[in-house]
Amino acid sequence: MIVGLARAEDFSLRTNQVGDLPLQTVPVSNLPRSSLAFVNSFRGNFSQEYVGTSFSPLNTHMSKRRFGYLADSDLTIIPDKIDKSSDDFKNNKERMDSLLEDLKSKLDIISQGGSEKARERHLSRNKLLPRDRIKRLLDVGSPFLEFSQLAGHDLYGEDVPAGGIITGIGHINGTVCVIVCNDPTVKGGTYYPITVKKHLRAQEIALENNLPCIYLVDSGGANLPHQAEVFPDKEHFGRIFYNQATMSSKNIPQIAVVLGSCTAGGAYVPAMSDESVIVKNQGTVFLAGPPLVKAAIGEVISAEELGGADLHCKVSGVTDHYAQNDDHALAISRNIVASLNKKSHHNLDVTKPEDPLYSADDIGGIVGDNLKRTFDVRQVIARLVDGSKFQEFKQLYGTTLVTGFARIYGYPVGIIANNGILFSESSLKGAHFIQLCCKRGIPLVFLQNITGFMVGSNSEAGGIAKNGAKLVTAVSCASVPKFTVIIGGSFGAGNYGMCGRAYSPRMLYMWPNARISVMGGEQAANVLTMVRLQGLKRQNKTEPEEKTQKFKEDTIAKYEHQGHPYYSSARLWDDGVVSPTDTRRILGLSISASLNAPIEKTNFGIFRM
Repeated sequence: MIVGLARAEDFSLRTNQVGDLPLQTVPVSNLPRSSLAFVNSFRGNFSQEYVGTSFSPLNTHMSKRRFGYLADSDLTIIPDKIDKSSDDFKNNKERMDSLLEDLKSKLDIISQGGSEKARERHLSRNKLLPRDRIKRLLDVGSPFLEFSQLAGHDLYGEDVPAGGIITGIGHINGTVCVIVCNDPTVKGGTYYPITVKKHLRAQEIALENNLPCIYLVDSGGANLPHQAEVFPDKEHFGRIFYNQATMSSKNIPQIAVVLGSCTAGGAYVPAMSDESVIVKNQGTVFLAGPPLVKAAIGEVISAEELGGADLHCKVSGVTDHYAQNDDHALAISRNIVASLNKKSHHNLDVTKPEDPLYSADDIGGIVGDNLKRTFDVRQVIARLVDGSKFQEFKQLYGTTLVTGFARIYGYPVGIIANNGILFSESSLKGAHFIQLCCKRGIPLVFLQNITGFMVGSNSEAGGIAKNGAKLVTAVSCASVPKFTVIIGGSFGAGNYGMCGRAYSPRMLYMWPNARISVMGGEQAANVLTMVRLQGLKRQNKTEPEEKTQKFKEDTIAKYEHQGHPYYSSARLWDDGVVSPTDTRRILGLSISASLNAPIEKTNFGIFRM
């Protein structure tokens, strides 16, 4: 009996075009700057090469209709007010360029994976390196949005590049997919706590955006020295299989490609997938490997005999497709994706994209790396949105929060950007604007640079607590796709009001100049020093001023270290540290990815009046 799926086209042929649009084999960073060329390069769904973080759409409907009142002619062009010849601009840009160079050097090292010895050993087994596997899997020339490359950075006292696992979004035979790829050159592909967290985050992205999951499996399972941190809890290793089952029940395809070891609990990845591929004399699937089998029941057996391709494709039925090598397995996987019949839930009117009027290279000179320095966030918006056009909402009210409508690669978006501290008026303005976007089904983009909400007796009497709560409620309940970029500070409750990680933005990115913590280091040092001195006073004690000063300096240094974007990204508080110049493209790709899931109706809770 022969069982299978087919359609008119030959699945064995890897097309190098999507529809009638030829794709070029170039990384996102080298794509044409023309907005139309960029979007057309991805018409169908989305993805990105290894540039920190990014992806995009296919089958994009370029509508000529107006989006409600949001037609290009209705939007106001933001005037360029930046003096690029000023010393301030030049100094800021120089500082940002230095941060970007440091980021690039780190990502270049991380992208190599494990040690040279580990890579050579892997290649000697006639296996493709993990990133080469991903490239062979994706449509020719399409980019790959890699998440959280800094995962695990300086976390365990040993190198765990990218957390030992590569995750991201790309398109395969015109279908947008989440890819989870073990890196066996990093500690044998074993799961550290951060590896589990990163795997689960990829599944969360797939679930939220209705994207098929492709698992490229080559792992030794749980990292035993860290077993207490990866095995028993709710968000530990077992949650991977729970997610697979629940996503499959929601018609989100799960596809496993066994390219190496798949041991112990990891055996459930192919066993719980909709379809599974395995490579002969290379892929193995078993709950207990040969050493454990011998110890448990005295049976002596090879890995291939115990759980190889012949056993699982011909006898057990655990796997469905028999592959000769990595390339064959990846080709089979592409064919499986071609048969999924996945459709986008795209229901936005998308117009012809326009480049911003001003270069994104200016952003570094506008923002710099000094969080105490102020700038007009409209000048950043002008370098991110189509045609630098922005229909501002309540421009004269609550002026420390900038809100308005724009387009990014033709997609309509509502932008909420900090331009100072949050007062009652700006909080109310933000909540009102979020309601508008939810009613109209418009995605939200938050540009976060916030020290927090205003404090003091006047603010408390003016209802800052309840008015700030309105903004937090609106952000929490909004069901439209939300995207957050931390472009400066992210401190205290301001993080909450501006859609921090706890408020489930579809994706959250940080710039290398950003900082994130409950408060700034100096403020924390002053508060903790005051508490420290009061405690000593109650005990009728004192301490030398030098010791107090040392305490303050140590506190500031600690907050600076823990608030750094590398510290954040290492722990997956974000989805990647990205360059300001790549942010427009990253947002365009992120928005397009989200449109594979329907935009649900928003139901708001009680707003305290």
